[in-house]
This record gives sequence, structure tokens and C-alpha cells, in this order.
Amino acid sequence: MGMTHLRAHLDNPASRVIAVCGASRMPVDGVLSSVAGNIKQSDGIRLGSEVQVFRQFADLLADPGVEVIDLCTPTSLHSEQAIAALRAGKHVLCEKPLARTSAEARDILKVAETSPGMLMPAMCMRFWPGWAWLRQVVKEQPYGRVLAARFRRVSEMPRWTGSRGHPGGALFDLHIHDSDFVNFLFGRPAGVFSSGVTSAEGEINHVVTQYDFPGGPVVYAEGSWLLAGGFHMSHTLHCERATLDFDLARGAEALHVLEEGRDLRVLQLNGADGYGAEVRYFVDCVANGQSPQIVTPRDGVAALEICEAEEASIRTGRPVSLS
Repeated sequence: MGMTHLRAHLDNPASRVIAVCGASRMPVDGVLSSVAGNIKQSDGIRLGSEVQVFRQFADLLADPGVEVIDLCTPTSLHSEQAIAALRAGKHVLCEKPLARTSAEARDILKVAETSPGMLMPAMCMRFWPGWAWLRQVVKEQPYGRVLAARFRRVSEMPRWTGSRGHPGGALFDLHIHDSDFVNFLFGRPAGVFSSGVTSAEGEINHVVTQYDFPGGPVVYAEGSWLLAGGFHMSHTLHCERATLDFDLARGAEALHVLEEGRDLRVLQLNGADGYGAEVRYFVDCVANGQSPQIVTPRDGVAALEICEAEEASIRTGRPVSLS
């Protein structure tokens, strides 16, 4: 993910990369070799001689020229590093989840509220082509009210998790995207009812959740690391006068709109992915001195609170309230 964010900054005219920091992967002859990630690219990144390279995070924070810290480190480090960066007066873009627990995330939030720097959780689906426009669909109701919605995000087990997996499993690392997006579209659910598959280490690597919205809509989501290979994400929204269906496997024709009495339409999507869009948005917020509104620090906390309720529902077999 660090390579993905780094490419996004290099492609953004408003960003100027002046330093990178890593404890294990370092440039060789000024080149960061690529790794297979969410956006697969095999070529490396030539940093050039002007970009500083740090092994210690404290040394990065001590550099007065660094204004924005983009955290793409393991989740377990997010709380400590985000708090240190904010206290150092830096602006912080932090990969999801904002922390391992909602309690740790609230600790970050307290520091952010009194720090000069801005904080934004990198919830990329709020910026993803074919997904971001759904906020307008829900709010303005061009096809009538949303009656039911389904979200699906399934993947093979990531190689970077190692033999023991990832703390929190697919629930907190993958499915959190959809829990956040449900909150983005429809607001905080009253509760959740979830079932799942738990690994030998106790991590939840498959989850199916129904979100409770009294009076509607009916909303559910599936997240998994049990796919034998590859990655798939999709959503379907049934509105009063149309069905909106996104399937990543359809490539450039991913987004279909089927309205009553009309032929199926394919909506063309602008932009390749949400990573570049979220990076541009945050850098623009910093440059203009305006706090992020599309996704806020509180949204990062809320996503974790919802996932924790889902975890409790899976482990108890009962619905869990979010009131």
C-alpha cells in the first residue's frame, strides 16, 4: 500500500515527495522495487537524489520540511505513529483501519482535536469510481428511495499477512471498507447481525452482516479472505425505479443501470481507482486549510465501532445494538 500511495503522490501535481521511511524495504541505487498489491504494477519507483530516506520514524518527524505524513504501516503501529505525527505538527493521512480498536482510534481523535495538523483516514471506497456517486443517488433519489443494497468484497488470503494471518482478520482489514461505506450512504445502523468463519488463531476471515436500519433499506454485506484466488468486489442497489449494479470483473463496463421500461445502460467511470482521488483530496484540503469532509476522523472511529459490533455478533451468535 505504501507503493500505491507513493505513486498517487508522484502523479499529483500538488504533492512533492521529499522523504520516505521504512524499517525493512529500502531503495537500491535510488529505486524502490515494486511489490504486488491492490494495484498491480511491476515497475519500480525512481526516487531521485533529492528524496531523503529514513529508517527511523522519529527522524522523519524531525524533518521540518515534511508537512504531510502518509501512514501505510501495519495497523498495530497506526495509533502510536499517528499521535506522534500530529504532536509533531504534521498533517496525517492514515491507511485503514485508523487503529486496531475503536478505543485506540478515539485516542488519536483526542490528539487530532487539539493539534494544528489535519487527520484523515484513508477510506478509499468513498472516492472509488462507480461507488462515490452513490452518495448522490441516496441523497437526491433520482431513481427513488433505495429499498435494498448488497455489497461484496472477497479476496484470497493476502501474502503479506504471513503464516499467522493479520490481527483482526478480513473483518477489520477488508470488510471494514463496506461497513464504512454503508455508514457513508445510510448513516449509522441501529445494530448488526453477523455470522462468519473464524481461523484457528481466532481471526474472522469471512463475514456476512445484515445492518439494521429501522424503516429500511435492507442492507447486507459479505467480506472474505477465503477466495481460492484473485479479488472481487461488487455492489447492487435496488431503488424504487432502477437497479444499480457494479461488478469490478466487467472492467470499463463495471457499472450498469437498469431502469424500468428502458434498456440497460453502462455508465462510464472517470478515474482508475480511489487511491489517487483520496490522496489528491487530502493534499488539496491541506493546501486550502480546510478540514476533510468526505471522510473525517470520526468516520474512522465509527467504522471500527461497527466492525467491533459485527465481531461481537459473530462470537455470540446474537444481534448487537449500536445505539
